[in-house]
Amino acid sequence: MPNASLPDLTARLKVVPFPIDDTQMNERSSYSRAPLVAIVGRPNVGKSTLFNRLVGSRRAIVGDEPGITRDRLYGESHWRGHDFRVVDTGGIIPEDKDFIPAEIFRQARVALDESAAIIMLVDGRTELASPDLELARLLQRTGKPLFLAVNKVDSEKQEGLSDDFHRMGIRNIFPVSAEHGRGLDDLLDAIVPVIREKEKLTTAGTENTEEGTEEKSPLFSKAGKEEEPSKSVRTKRGKAKARGFQADDQRPTTDDDLLSAHDRELGGQKEQATTDDEPPTTEVKVAIIGHPNVGKSTLLNRLTGTDRAIVSPIPGTTRDAVDEIVTHDGKSFRFIDTAGIRRKGKTHLMAEKLSVVMARKHLEAADIALLVIDATEGVSALDAAIAGYAHESGRSVIIVVNKWDLLGTGAPAEQSESRTKESASRSRRPHKQMPVDRAAYEQRLRYALKFLSYAPVLFISAAKGKGTDKIFPSLEQVAAERRKRITTGEMNRFLKHVDFDRASVPMRQRVKILYLTQAAVAPPTFILFTDRQVKLHFSYQRFLENQIRRAFGFVGTPIWIKVRARD
Repeated sequence: MPNASLPDLTARLKVVPFPIDDTQMNERSSYSRAPLVAIVGRPNVGKSTLFNRLVGSRRAIVGDEPGITRDRLYGESHWRGHDFRVVDTGGIIPEDKDFIPAEIFRQARVALDESAAIIMLVDGRTELASPDLELARLLQRTGKPLFLAVNKVDSEKQEGLSDDFHRMGIRNIFPVSAEHGRGLDDLLDAIVPVIREKEKLTTAGTENTEEGTEEKSPLFSKAGKEEEPSKSVRTKRGKAKARGFQADDQRPTTDDDLLSAHDRELGGQKEQATTDDEPPTTEVKVAIIGHPNVGKSTLLNRLTGTDRAIVSPIPGTTRDAVDEIVTHDGKSFRFIDTAGIRRKGKTHLMAEKLSVVMARKHLEAADIALLVIDATEGVSALDAAIAGYAHESGRSVIIVVNKWDLLGTGAPAEQSESRTKESASRSRRPHKQMPVDRAAYEQRLRYALKFLSYAPVLFISAAKGKGTDKIFPSLEQVAAERRKRITTGEMNRFLKHVDFDRASVPMRQRVKILYLTQAAVAPPTFILFTDRQVKLHFSYQRFLENQIRRAFGFVGTPIWIKVRARD
């Protein structure tokens, strides 16, 4: 068929948003059983660009540097009435035995085992090389439907570039342009019969038995069954959060696409907060944040019970945000492993700069932040800055002190020879000689992070699993506190018992409080009605916040207080 126009292609590619009610949750459940299409190829051939095109958002980091993508990234798409999932993999070099390339290859093998169809992407502007032929042979041995997409064919004049790739022995060859969307309709039309066949098999399996669907479904690999963590913790493959972009949107995610703290200050509470009439969210999004090499990916693997993320002692291993859904005691948590956040002056490669930007964006889209701190280093200025990002954006925070077992034994933390100067400078600071006693350690930590006095502190070892059993109960408690609502009557009765004379506020900045009401949740937002319009003195606001916490709790979540003068 002739190539469809770009608007026509956009109309047929549908972006699926996060579920917020039972209907959308059922839709999302159907996507978890949808056939999976894997995108594989050598480094820097355009796999992430194709992935972003199919899922309709800038989910994967795209750049000219080879080897940007390392972990598996999952997304959802829709074509001609069929739902399917897409997985982006890192660039595969079969003969490379170095640690990172070998781990990328291992992650890609997992994606291949799960997939119903495989798209092998090659660069049409480069000559056919032996690694391409070797990878093609490996993919053909899987016995799964294989489609060769010759990328970077941006016009009809360049379609002859795909002729040389017939030597690879792959029958289905399609010249495409992932960046411009050209030729993707032909490629997807060829994949539809495979998707349809897998849908029939999945539907038949569901009808035959309701129990053990995950184990018998052709969408799940043997490796997936071996990695099943437990009966109480069941993981599902994480999927990209759609931002509502069209399929031809290649622009980067901007501050307008995600509701920031400043937007909520200007009255955007309806996007982040729920009223009494709105149903609670069905999923808690948890961002794992911290500076490089503190154990974020190790913690994600421990919580999900799988080797979902690549773990190495090399700082900056994680670049794209890796997410995974875990169901624990009937509650769903989406864990997002973000790239280590560095100082602006310490990021040199474009991939590092983009990964830090995306980490900030994923933090702003989360409900709760797990702030991971290296116990052997203590709280650095960078840790305080990262904590400030979470606090100012209104995220609930749980402080996780990782590698606590190393502090007790005096063993050094695992480090690489290529450790960055920033990490080395942190290790030389006096923070390294931290007290082994938990109470003393927490006291020093609280002093360094005074503005997070409301955040619970957990001491764990992600590598050994010690203390990680406390994370889920803490998440459940903080998630409930984040959405707690206090009635206006309770708040006014509370005000009557508050002695505001104890607040150290200059007389000219004191106001008469008429009443207090909670206007929103997530985070809890209170409106203080006063006799005149003044900016609330910081000590007055801090005093009122402490009194609210003493009376009603709100563990782990920031409290926002706004002043409004009586008309």
